[in-house]
Amino acid sequence: MKLIWVDDASPQAFAAAVQHATQQPQVRAICVLAADANGWTPEVLDPILQGATVPVVGGIFPQIIYGQQNHTQGAVLILLEQTIEWACLPHLSEPDADHDTPLATLAEQWEDLPGPATHLVLVDGLSTCIATLIQDIFANFGVSQSHLGGGAGSLSFQQKPCLLTPHGLVMDAALLVRLPLHSGVGVSHGWQAISEPFKVTKSHKNLVQQLDWKPAFSEYRQVVEAHSGQVFTDSNFFDLAKSYPLGISKLDAEVVVRDPLMLRDGEGLVCVGEVPEGAFVRILNGTPASLIEAAGQAAERAQSDYGAANRGPAGLALFIDCISRVLFMGDQIKEEFAAVAGDYPLVGALTLGEIANSGHDFLEFYNKTAVLGLLSSSST
Repeated sequence: MKLIWVDDASPQAFAAAVQHATQQPQVRAICVLAADANGWTPEVLDPILQGATVPVVGGIFPQIIYGQQNHTQGAVLILLEQTIEWACLPHLSEPDADHDTPLATLAEQWEDLPGPATHLVLVDGLSTCIATLIQDIFANFGVSQSHLGGGAGSLSFQQKPCLLTPHGLVMDAALLVRLPLHSGVGVSHGWQAISEPFKVTKSHKNLVQQLDWKPAFSEYRQVVEAHSGQVFTDSNFFDLAKSYPLGISKLDAEVVVRDPLMLRDGEGLVCVGEVPEGAFVRILNGTPASLIEAAGQAAERAQSDYGAANRGPAGLALFIDCISRVLFMGDQIKEEFAAVAGDYPLVGALTLGEIANSGHDFLEFYNKTAVLGLLSSSST
């Protein structure tokens, strides 16, 4: 498994890298992690994707990881020597869209393929029905497969094409890629509860409207301002909220974190991913030290999961880390990268939400969470 780092943001440099990769006879597919500040559009990228002689799949993220550094421009090309399968599910935000039927067909088709499988799941992180899709994926594929991935998109919070497929650049969609590789996956976040549980008494998709039958922002604001010693203004919501996510309680499982992005109509909390009505949530907070420690725990869990099957050395580490952890930690994010580094190349994406299970846990859509996937270099 080889890597190509493209530090030039231009589509011409990307096209040259793709051409160079496809000239290598052992390359069967290319997975791309690209940065949003490249400014790529379907007009310039579609001819490159459609003209490649092997499938090119991937996502455009707020930032990417290469060489234990976070980058706001450039792209990482992961050159795969195995034949991949892929599918794109459109209209992710439409509540009436039928994703269950194509997923059932896909699960049946992929189940008959030989060898190991790890599913890379990339979604438009600003779509509104992501958690529902993840539930559908889990219902059809079950616990026997490992999944990892995350939300693509922009920190401008303007939805635009952000998923690379062999047919072109798309938005409001999900991309599923079957990698015929062994894997080990670890998940941890490091956030701690600072409030008593609130019941979500009114919500719609990713909009939390009421907590304990009161306007959501009023309850959230009271806790956050008291804990932080700061005051919300008309312009600082995300700057303050990035340190105070919501945590959805799960029985015998890691708390599922939801990141409030913005206000709607002055009282609703718009989050990355759905928050179901009737759920219980707490307001969370953390420190750089607790987040770095959690990243190390994710690495330990991934190594344990990978090593349990005696699969030989890992060929690559794919680190899916939330962009809001970067905004919270600043330069200390490099300490997270160091905490997950090992005897393998490390690349990754800083995402709008994280997707993971380890082949024996429930599949979840997380926020503000560190996910490390270790991938084998071969299918044997």
